[in-house]
Amino acid sequence: MTERYPLAIIGGSGLYSMPGLENASEQNPDTPFGKISAPIVTGALEGRPIAFLARHGIGHRIAPAEVPYRANIYALKALGVERIISVSACGSLREELAPGHIVIPDNIYDNTRLRPRTFFNEGLVAHISAAEPFCADLSSQLETAAKAAGGVVHRGGAYITIEGPRFSTKAESNIFRAWGMSIIGMTASPEAFLAREAEICYATMAHVTDYDVWRASEESVTVDMVIQTLNKNTALAQETIRIIARNFAPERECDCKDALAAALITHKDAISAAAREKLNLLVKKYL
Repeated sequence: MTERYPLAIIGGSGLYSMPGLENASEQNPDTPFGKISAPIVTGALEGRPIAFLARHGIGHRIAPAEVPYRANIYALKALGVERIISVSACGSLREELAPGHIVIPDNIYDNTRLRPRTFFNEGLVAHISAAEPFCADLSSQLETAAKAAGGVVHRGGAYITIEGPRFSTKAESNIFRAWGMSIIGMTASPEAFLAREAEICYATMAHVTDYDVWRASEESVTVDMVIQTLNKNTALAQETIRIIARNFAPERECDCKDALAAALITHKDAISAAAREKLNLLVKKYL
């Protein structure tokens, strides 16, 4: 495969396609980590090559804990992706982050339990730096584009990822607020960490759909509530992506591109042939 797609969009709840792609085609790369959520749609947007992946599959049939995160990130890496914009729904844990607003978080608290979290096991160990799990440079580009598209945008804040698929209890929601979390969702982990292991820049455009259940004056969160807000914001998300594609800088100035340089700890002569083959796409420049 010779065509490369430096920019990818992972669409979450409410964003299942990317209208306006020219010369669109479907890619379904094989991965050592199983099947991807859905065929990756590739094409040109604003004259730039771009890839789109529906995180929850066609028809939203994959629950958050069952998303094949490793396969998805590996497949995007195989297509030459260097930057990922994640579009997702979230609940607000702060009064000022109102439904309909956009949050571009700068940190994550991983409260999941069931998901494979790394590419690096079974013979090859890496300890990736995750102090700042979102790419600051890409997040800045996303903030600029979302504001230009007309969004009410908040930069920064911690995104707590819960296992799902249920929504929080009031006790959980209030504890998360006491911990200092800003928004709550179900898909940032391990997606952001796997992108870092794959040396891909990653930023999240989180659409606030509700106040979770902590706010006494609010009704309990429902799927209908989430979908209504997401439907209103779909056009905003799509316009933001078009602006990013239009102004896309081909060269990366951040450290994401070299994230594995100081992370691999297994001695080269101790790495099995099977591990080398399985992870060659990610580590070949270091081995």
